[in-house]
Amino acid sequence: MPEIGFDEASEVLAAQPFSVLVGARLVTYERDRAVLEIPLRQELLQQFGFVHGGVLSYAADNAITFAAGTALGPSIVTTGFTIDYLRPAQGTLLRAEARVVESTKRRALCRCEIVSIGDDGTEKVCAAAQGGARSVDLSR
Repeated sequence: MPEIGFDEASEVLAAQPFSVLVGARLVTYERDRAVLEIPLRQELLQQFGFVHGGVLSYAADNAITFAAGTALGPSIVTTGFTIDYLRPAQGTLLRAEARVVESTKRRALCRCEIVSIGDDGTEKVCAAAQGGARSVDLSR
């Protein structure tokens, strides 16, 4: 399995147009763990001023996939995930931390916790997700 480091993983994130659109950045990429952050701005909110559920789902999906990539290598795709929205997210920053729970040679199961960080630095868990990824042969 080819492993990539933090710089290469950051380049992968930067090559994703949607990740650039939401302003996502990779802050941690280490064995069995990845953390993504998204600075919150008006365009990422829904009509009540809370972070849109699609942004929370994106954060979970990508954090899970990056965490899985630490165990499986870079040629992977998400196989699916579930997310539970625990409370409305608001503040200045969204942080999604995913960890590998179990992995085989081709698949990984991960869990993700998403917190919103307020203006005063207070962190609140706003969502939790679980999902998986599998390695793919990109030469086909």
